[in-house]
Amino acid sequence: MLNRQAIAAIHRLIAPYIRRTPVIDIDLAGLERPVTLKLECLQVTGSFKARGAMNRFLGGPKGETAPGIVTASGGNHGLAVARTAFAAKAPATIFVPSNVSPAKVVKMQAWQARVEVAGDEWSQSNDAALAFAARTGAVYFHPFADPLVVAGQGTLGLEILDDLPDMDAILVAIGGGGLIAGLATAVKARRPSVRIIGIEPTGSPTLKASLDQGRVVTLPAVTSRVPTMSCRRTDERVFDQVRRTVDDIVLVEDDEMAEASRWLWFEMGVAADLSGAASLAALRKDLPALAGASHVCALVCGAGAEGTA
Repeated sequence: MLNRQAIAAIHRLIAPYIRRTPVIDIDLAGLERPVTLKLECLQVTGSFKARGAMNRFLGGPKGETAPGIVTASGGNHGLAVARTAFAAKAPATIFVPSNVSPAKVVKMQAWQARVEVAGDEWSQSNDAALAFAARTGAVYFHPFADPLVVAGQGTLGLEILDDLPDMDAILVAIGGGGLIAGLATAVKARRPSVRIIGIEPTGSPTLKASLDQGRVVTLPAVTSRVPTMSCRRTDERVFDQVRRTVDDIVLVEDDEMAEASRWLWFEMGVAADLSGAASLAALRKDLPALAGASHVCALVCGAGAEGTA
């Protein structure tokens, strides 16, 4: 059962292998409340995914990774698995969609991972990863539908609560939903009044579509060009957790995330990928879900060079 005590224990377990990332206040024109960024883009490998991947390894049966580790990723989870496999002295194979960031592929390979392009979006890459696992015996690390991964991501929520005691709303980007499920569980267990607001691309509204229907649905297509936030279907357990703990989900355009990424680089020298800039893109919109909030934490969840060009 995923709860605050379990997530706190996991935070202690993975602490030697991850970085406690900083927070920084920003002054954004038009906002009537303080906003603080949680710079998880400065995490090892460049995203929060390092938390979940390391917990998946440490929490799994001893010796299970000897045949290798395999996963499918839009980029950030693949980096985290590549680093984890390197630490575990196990071979890693990462299946990625065709629109993956080339820079992230180079980094995966620098961690000695084998990278294979399979399909044009994550679900197709995932099919290839599952087939590879069945064929070779490699252990499959799911990016969001694994309880150990979700619990690892939840440690981020505990850090935000400790660092920002007066914060009352958090903006979180959503891909498959593992991050927001874990983070919201940790935060709501300690401070139920904090509002958790998820952000999805208009071209991949996976969880919003499911919540609107009251059940998990499969999107007919994914049109977003943000591979780290593109997913046709979430997991039933993730959906149940999100339905209980997340207050709202808002949609942003890919171009809005691109502009927010450019702003972060130009104004602050922060190199965020488009998913990392999603919270800032949402802040620039009129969000009824933030009405009455006095201090907002915007999570910058992933690093990338998209805004530096």
